[in-house]
Amino acid sequence: MWLSFAFLSALLLGFYDVCKKHSLRENAVVPVLFLNTLFSSLLFLPLLLFSFGGILAPGDFFYVPETSWREHGYIFIKSALVLSSWVFGYFGMKHLPLTLVGPINATRPVMVLIGAVLIFEESLNLWQWAGVLTAIVAFYLLSRSGKKEGIDFKHNRWVFSVVLGCILGAACGLYDKYLMADPTAGGLGLDRLAVQTYYNFYQCVLMGIMLFCLWFPHRREQPFHWVWAILGISLSLSMADFAYLYALSLEGAMIAVVSMVRRASVLVSFGFAALVLRENNLRDKAIDLGLVIVSMVLLFIGSRG
Repeated sequence: MWLSFAFLSALLLGFYDVCKKHSLRENAVVPVLFLNTLFSSLLFLPLLLFSFGGILAPGDFFYVPETSWREHGYIFIKSALVLSSWVFGYFGMKHLPLTLVGPINATRPVMVLIGAVLIFEESLNLWQWAGVLTAIVAFYLLSRSGKKEGIDFKHNRWVFSVVLGCILGAACGLYDKYLMADPTAGGLGLDRLAVQTYYNFYQCVLMGIMLFCLWFPHRREQPFHWVWAILGISLSLSMADFAYLYALSLEGAMIAVVSMVRRASVLVSFGFAALVLRENNLRDKAIDLGLVIVSMVLLFIGSRG
């Protein structure tokens, strides 16, 4: 069951990337990101009000339980991690082709595995090492494909921005498992809806500060215009995160496998970029993407045991 929700999350993440790319075209990044966090918070506000008002009771599927100040602190850390990842990722996506950003983001499970090795002192089996090495080759080939479009991976700040966003996202993936895991397994055992609801609220507050401090004084140089895809960002992301956190809350869920499956979203975004945006150099990028998918399959096989 948890694997089905992981695939649903991947599909929704693909639509999220599509809406994000469309929203950022000739648009300021900060207000787009702020509206994303605002709409996401508004989506979960009724659940919180209904839970506090007694309309939803403990045990109901959408019930948001009371959370201690200590637990709020852990959720705030998640908010800061996710928002940092988004800021770097949004700026990178605005200035790079989606057919490059998607495959780069798809290497995130490799970063999760490397983080597990460095932080939790886990060891990789042969299948997982093969997946890591294949992903490294795919990233190298992506850099060559980028050069054909004048994008030098070694010196392009937007590539570094996307990569840094991936690293922060991978750190958040590891942190999610810590938040959701049962205390007997070394985790905090936080409720999935409490985590998703409050981290959206905290992100909205943080982005509100950034909006008025960083963007508002320069709004004439960084113009913003409304597009309906901005609302699509919030809807698709909220549903994708809901499916993702629900998958992690189910018995037997493996963060490494869930993280890999979610990266299949690149197929949706790549298809949109090829068919609708008509981006360049698609054949070489398709080969690079194929290697990324092969690395994901190898990691999946290596993680099953």
